Amino acid sequence: MKNCHTLDLIAVILLLIGGINWGLVGLFNFDLIGSIFGGAISRVLFVLVGISAVYRIICWARCKSCTK
Repeated sequence: MKNCHTLDLIAVILLLIGGINWGLVGLFNFDLIGSIFGGAISRVLFVLVGISAVYRIICWARCKSCTK
């Protein structure tokens, strides 16, 4: 159970980082992750953010199905 909690925390942190970055891109056309890490590493981070979003959607769907 502890691994699940740690994975949830990592997913939420990555989603917060991704959300802040997308907000900066939308408001100021500024890619913070790209400017800090450069091309290859920022692509990996964006993939991790996407995987985190899919993971959280699956967790949310499981939670919704348990309450029915």
